[in-house]
Amino acid sequence: MTLGRMSTPRQILVTTALPYANGPLHLGHMFEGLYADFWVRFQKMRGHQVLFICADDTHGTPIMVEARKRQITPEQLIDEAWKDHVKDFKAFSIEHSHYSSTNSPANKELCEHFFAKMKEKGSLGAKTIQQLYCEHDKMFLPDRFVKGTCPKCGALDQYGDSCDVCGATYGPSDLKDSYCAVCGNPPVKKPSEQILFKLNDYREYLQGWLPKHTAKETANKMLEWFGEELREWDISRNAPYFGFQIPGHPDKYFYVWVDAPMGYVSSTKEYCEKNKLSFDDYWKSDAKTEVYHLIGKDIVYFHTLFWPALLKAADFRSPSAVWVHGHVMVNGEKMSKSKGTFLSAKVYTDHLDPMYLRYYFASKFSSGVDDVDFNLEDFAQRTNSDLIGKITNLASRGATMLGAKLDGVMSEPDAEGTELLKRAVAKSEEIARHFEEREFVKAINEIRALADEANRYFDEKAPWKTVESDPKGTKQVLTTTLNLFRKLAIFLKPVLPEYTAKVEKMFGEAPYTWASSEQTLTGKAVGKYEHLATRIDPAKIKSMMDANKQELAERAERDKKSGFATKAKTGAPVSTTTDAKPAAAPAGRDGGLAPEIEIDSFSKVDLRVAQIVDAEEIKEADKLLRLKVSLGPLGERQIIAGIKSAYSAEQLKGRLVVIVANLKPRKMKFGMSEGMALAAGQGGSDLFLLSPDSGAKPGDPVK
Repeated sequence: MTLGRMSTPRQILVTTALPYANGPLHLGHMFEGLYADFWVRFQKMRGHQVLFICADDTHGTPIMVEARKRQITPEQLIDEAWKDHVKDFKAFSIEHSHYSSTNSPANKELCEHFFAKMKEKGSLGAKTIQQLYCEHDKMFLPDRFVKGTCPKCGALDQYGDSCDVCGATYGPSDLKDSYCAVCGNPPVKKPSEQILFKLNDYREYLQGWLPKHTAKETANKMLEWFGEELREWDISRNAPYFGFQIPGHPDKYFYVWVDAPMGYVSSTKEYCEKNKLSFDDYWKSDAKTEVYHLIGKDIVYFHTLFWPALLKAADFRSPSAVWVHGHVMVNGEKMSKSKGTFLSAKVYTDHLDPMYLRYYFASKFSSGVDDVDFNLEDFAQRTNSDLIGKITNLASRGATMLGAKLDGVMSEPDAEGTELLKRAVAKSEEIARHFEEREFVKAINEIRALADEANRYFDEKAPWKTVESDPKGTKQVLTTTLNLFRKLAIFLKPVLPEYTAKVEKMFGEAPYTWASSEQTLTGKAVGKYEHLATRIDPAKIKSMMDANKQELAERAERDKKSGFATKAKTGAPVSTTTDAKPAAAPAGRDGGLAPEIEIDSFSKVDLRVAQIVDAEEIKEADKLLRLKVSLGPLGERQIIAGIKSAYSAEQLKGRLVVIVANLKPRKMKFGMSEGMALAAGQGGSDLFLLSPDSGAKPGDPVK
């Protein structure tokens, strides 16, 4: 998109993935919300018309389960969640134009309209399949609510759609020794007719659409699905189900991944009707507006295959682009409940100002899909050094000295200061280009470099030494310093809106636009310096993480008492589902434990200490890493482990772990696996490898 200093105002719609309504918001939600908020605020500063739309994702079985755990109705649950989510977003200064819910009349009407259009175009089919049914809970069981033994490799406690050990995919009814993940009882098979969307009818359209509307790496990844016919997509779920009933099918409901993205459209319609705007300009034609979806890399499949096909079927326009970002790491690892790093938004705001996180995340965000590490030590150091030490101190020292030692009125810059200010103005469009391209880290780097120049100038001029001997020259230095600070604040306004509002007040100015940076203030009275920011106290970070661990422990205890206790696993590690809706934590049989075994059975397992000497990502697999481990005098082994959701390859090199050393080698799609690394946790990012105490050596037996 061409920037242009005052191009014709653009009409833009921005959406982020809809937070699921079965729990509180966490740093991952804030990550995405802040990313979009930075870009939206920048575009508004450039004079463009921008709608920032989001909503709570409210349907599906997990909502029913969570409501049952709390002994409230699903409607009460999602109402509470909506209020909490809106409050959290507001606390982080994430400013939506409209924040709605998928459980709305507008969304129901839209789903029915899309369904009618799909039917009209012959894009629907039906198929009777045998599905697992829990007679105890009186419900058909979705994939993630069935667990059992993998039919391919025999791994225990695998979900009903794929095996995290061997990578096999299958249907829930293919599992051996299957059981309901809610109550632990074995299900029965019952016939059920499901409604299917013929995705392959849109094959040619999608092949042409993907390269034009997604980044190259995303398009290439999704085009791998086109080596064979695209599978029909099951868009229905059986009653009981919390969601919208499918017209003409009283016992069927729209699958949550049908009505969730519809929320982008229905929420836009709600806003347009309330504000007398043209809905058709946004979703029926791409001639006047731009539409952008910002999502995490775990839900690309739904947003770049299913969603554009549904829009095409209903004669709606597709998004101008789907932007994909990585995930938030905490201290180099994925957020983990068991490690106390699954940090909620509320716990953060109870201890620290969100302004700090806004600045820190901006200093890390780029347009790529790399994960962003929220390193707590770096967070404090970078924020204190850059935002406080380099930027805020310019205003603190300059305005305080001008008001206390002189008359509080700016004069004009000196010769050197004039040149510095010209260079800062010249950087305006470069910084704007970085914001436009979502390269926020580059924008922050340029702003920080300007701050370094301003501090060098201030320190070399040393106005505190000349204020009495040369008040005129001193005032010129302070005028330059404050003007440089003002420009930095303008450039930072998309990131730090409340901070910049205080700067606007200090200089007695109207809200800044991007063009405000071109002006240099002279002869201007400066208001009394108002506190802008203080340093982060490391003690507050520790207090925050301790409180977070306590909250997670209390939540786990509540889940346990409610009858939905989780089952920590040793053995095959578990990866997260590709569905953005996390399933409720499953309970195992007999209170969460697998069937008892005799001591003779356990004694056959040879557990050994191994050192990971090398690790590499298997790029073709979402969940697998290839490990090369050393057993000391017993030689080396290759193990293929489903732990990519919790560890990067670089994190593992040199680490001591516990493995099953006498497991029969298995030939897998990506090579031979000659053992099993043991891990515990609920799965996904909440997973940690078992390690021996210090002093253990590769090859040592584990007793």
